[in-house]
Amino acid sequence: MTKKILALLMILALLCGCVSVLADEPVTVYASDFSKDNDDWYGRGAQCYRTVDATLKTIGRQSAWNSPGRDFDLIEGGKYELSVEVKQDELDSANFMISIAHSTGGMETYENLAFGAAPKGEWTTLRGTYTAGAFERNVLYVETTGADTLEFEIRNFTVTAPEPLPEPKPTEPPMEIGDADNIPSLKEIYAGKFDFGSAAPQMVFNNPKWMNLIKEQFNILTPENEMKPDAVLDVNGSINLVKETGDETAVAVHFSAAKSLLNFAKNNGIKVHGHVLIWHSQTPEAFFHEGYNVKNPLVTREVMLGRMENYIKGVFEYLDENYPGVVVSWDVLNEAIDDGTNWLRKSNWLKIIGEDYPNRAYEYARKYAPEGTLLYYNDYNTAIAGKLNGIVKLLNSLIPEGNIDGYGFQMHHGASFPSIQMIRTAVDRIAGLNIRLRVSELDVTVDNNTETSFKKQARYYADVMKILIDHSDQFEAVQVWGLCDSMSWRGSQFPLLFDGRGNPKPAFWAVADPYSVK
Repeated sequence: MTKKILALLMILALLCGCVSVLADEPVTVYASDFSKDNDDWYGRGAQCYRTVDATLKTIGRQSAWNSPGRDFDLIEGGKYELSVEVKQDELDSANFMISIAHSTGGMETYENLAFGAAPKGEWTTLRGTYTAGAFERNVLYVETTGADTLEFEIRNFTVTAPEPLPEPKPTEPPMEIGDADNIPSLKEIYAGKFDFGSAAPQMVFNNPKWMNLIKEQFNILTPENEMKPDAVLDVNGSINLVKETGDETAVAVHFSAAKSLLNFAKNNGIKVHGHVLIWHSQTPEAFFHEGYNVKNPLVTREVMLGRMENYIKGVFEYLDENYPGVVVSWDVLNEAIDDGTNWLRKSNWLKIIGEDYPNRAYEYARKYAPEGTLLYYNDYNTAIAGKLNGIVKLLNSLIPEGNIDGYGFQMHHGASFPSIQMIRTAVDRIAGLNIRLRVSELDVTVDNNTETSFKKQARYYADVMKILIDHSDQFEAVQVWGLCDSMSWRGSQFPLLFDGRGNPKPAFWAVADPYSVK
């Protein structure tokens, strides 16, 4: 009997030892597999695509940070180990880093987590560690140092947790207002008045939860970054075209970053609003220089006009061929009015072409846009009197030429400013120009996620919607800028209709029935 007990105790001790060993084994949080697709990786200022060898290749780089990147859900306080294999075939040796871009409230900061030198033609492994901080968004990416235009490949990106991860901290209080799976549809509520939609980042189109939310609530989408010039202009392709043809106005485009959204929209009968063709920001600097080389002088007015025209032509031709009828409208020009002077901001467009560059942009857009495509000017701070004057001045210079259809209000507001009367004044004034209108980027921030703040936010949303309904004969669409608070560029201020888990907030119910809010 004693021997049996001793044997049993020994077995139990061995089992406990095994459990202890197993408990200490690192847990795989993520492991890359490019066997089928990009696995939610996307180009940050460059073009990324999956190769036939199931690697991810990055080309078209102009800066060291241009890189393959991916959003990761990392738990605050969690300790992570990172690794990736990199390969390049151009330099004898190149320095690489795994880095992270983390953001709170739209403010992005960076850390470098792993370092290594990759000899030419050899797969090299980078390894590093990271303890996650209190951030709303975490993007891991692979960049270079001292080799801004280097093309390279990655494979086997892994994230493991050597220790048990802490419990995620809640960011919103539990919602008791409604069932997220059984709520009214905003697109149906406003059918007959205007389209209702959202901005959506590339990462949501491999997640059934967010895709279902889009299909239930929205009938128009805007890509957050994937159709801006730095995602569409193919710098390397343009360089090659210039070399082949000798034509400095030659332009190449690609839409690899936007394909997830475009395919989703096409397959589900959802409209797309294009954002943006001409902008002073998020446009490769090389676009403005001879030979697409930033070390060369700026091009002449004539060459820049040619590049502008060929870029706009290339965008419309690609979309019309591959996604006919999907992109129904465009922000042709974005944020051209300076907040200080209340007239055209000092940009490369103004410096090279002159004050008629907006007119030429709309001329080319009208020339190449498919019939029925609506062309907008888009800007922020419309409710501020000086800025409003500048916007109206610009619109009045464009309207007589017949190439612009409407104005897009960026309503990135707070629940206390601007006042509802300021918004009404701005909407009334621009509506008086007898053009089409849209709210292109709507969100309303609050100080915290308390019941009091959410009620204040709901009242503000309701009051804004009442203004838009009063002008529904001119409004083409209303779009919130993001699906949920955790995806918003202002996420720490809880600005959207759905919380980070996709549950409807009081703001949602206010938008659904603004006249019920007291």
